[in-house]
Amino acid sequence: MPAAREITDYLDLIKAEYEEMPGLSLTSGQAQRLFGLDPLKCEALLDTLVATRYLARTTSGTYCRFSDGPSRRGPQRLAPRWVRSES
Repeated sequence: MPAAREITDYLDLIKAEYEEMPGLSLTSGQAQRLFGLDPLKCEALLDTLVATRYLARTTSGTYCRFSDGPSRRGPQRLAPRWVRSES
C-alpha cells in the first residue's frame, strides 16, 4: 500500500499538469504513461480526483478538468430571430 505522502504527491503532480495545460484531456492509458503509474494506481488517483470534482470523466472515457467541462446550465439557445438585434 503506498504511503499517504506518495499519494498526495501524485495527486499534486496530476493537478499541476492539468493546471499547466488548460483543456488537457487524457485517457487512463495516456495518464499512466505521462505520470509513470501502473493501471490500478492510476485509476485510483483519477477516481479520487473525479470524486473531489477536480476532474470529470467524459462519455468517451477521457479525463478533463471539471471546470473545463460543458456548462452546467444546459444547452445554449439562440433567442428567436425577432428578439435578436439586427446589425
